[in-house]
Amino acid sequence: MDTGKIIFLNGSSSAGKTTLALVLQQMLSDPYHHIALDQFRDGLPGRYRGLNSPEGSPGALGLNIVPRELNGERVTSIEMGQHADQMLRGMRRAIAAFVRVGNNAIVDDLLFKPEYLDDYALALDGLDAWFIGVRCRLDVVNEREAIRPGRFPGTATSHYESVHAHGCEYDLEIDTSDRPPRACAEEILQRIEQPPDALITRRAALEF
Repeated sequence: MDTGKIIFLNGSSSAGKTTLALVLQQMLSDPYHHIALDQFRDGLPGRYRGLNSPEGSPGALGLNIVPRELNGERVTSIEMGQHADQMLRGMRRAIAAFVRVGNNAIVDDLLFKPEYLDDYALALDGLDAWFIGVRCRLDVVNEREAIRPGRFPGTATSHYESVHAHGCEYDLEIDTSDRPPRACAEEILQRIEQPPDALITRRAALEF
């Protein structure tokens, strides 16, 4: 059985990853399933979705929303505890298993830690996976975040730089600040006509 393919979108909250994924689904001739971190987050027990939960509590062991200060600015930090990290390792391998039986996927994720990318490189080894950086100016991100329901102010600011601090080149970088989603998607479609190499390079570096 032929394996499927992966378009992997990494970027900050409100950078436009989900919108881009939905447009790509419409434009791609083959079916691509949209798989997002949010889907796995929403499956956590409520007590493991913390809101400034204290250290050692279920909320802190899961996905914890914590007020912090960054460069003199109050922000909202998304912090992954031990259980959340375990869930994410499982998510990456679930994606790999899904694609290895022939399904295509658009993965919508935020790489909060550089080691998350290392684990993706290991989990997706041998699969065609294009690693796409989705960027957007911070002022535009903050404007989008302000009108989205259920979003805490300063969330995107807290991880705006860190999600791209992975030490690896992308197969393609897209800036959604001033371009319509369809134009961004068309650029991705052109790129996936050629083989990917970013995650393969990352995997090779880990083996070295």
